[in-house]
Amino acid sequence: MSINSPKTPQEWEAYFDLRFKVLREPWQQPRGNEVLQDEDQADHAMLTDPETGKVLGVARLQTNTPTQGQVRCVAVSPEAQGKGIGKQLMSYLEDIAQQKGMTEIVLDARDNAVPFYLSIGYEVYADSYLLFGQIPHFKMRKRF
Repeated sequence: MSINSPKTPQEWEAYFDLRFKVLREPWQQPRGNEVLQDEDQADHAMLTDPETGKVLGVARLQTNTPTQGQVRCVAVSPEAQGKGIGKQLMSYLEDIAQQKGMTEIVLDARDNAVPFYLSIGYEVYADSYLLFGQIPHFKMRKRF
């Protein structure tokens, strides 16, 4: 498995396609809202199966302040969930954050993802919001 940032138009299309299928389509959201306005300012992680070329997971890290990063849009393909893909993506982004001098990562986790983030050292520090009026989120953080 290899993690890198998408570079070619085809890689970006596959990256956003997985994000759409996992994070937007199940809630009848229109295609296009999986792309955020500041994509060009974020660090991106895409984990691909080297044998098939299939994108198994994606995530992004944005800089909120010089010492705080925020992870957003973590998506792992349904068939790859529970196989360590999310842990690899998060480790990759945490390494980038630390290289940039950040001392904390924050994120808004969907309720079903909270146990995953707790297992890799994040803590819940507040309720957040309801996405699409139906998906509870929790504010979580990890300090280095």
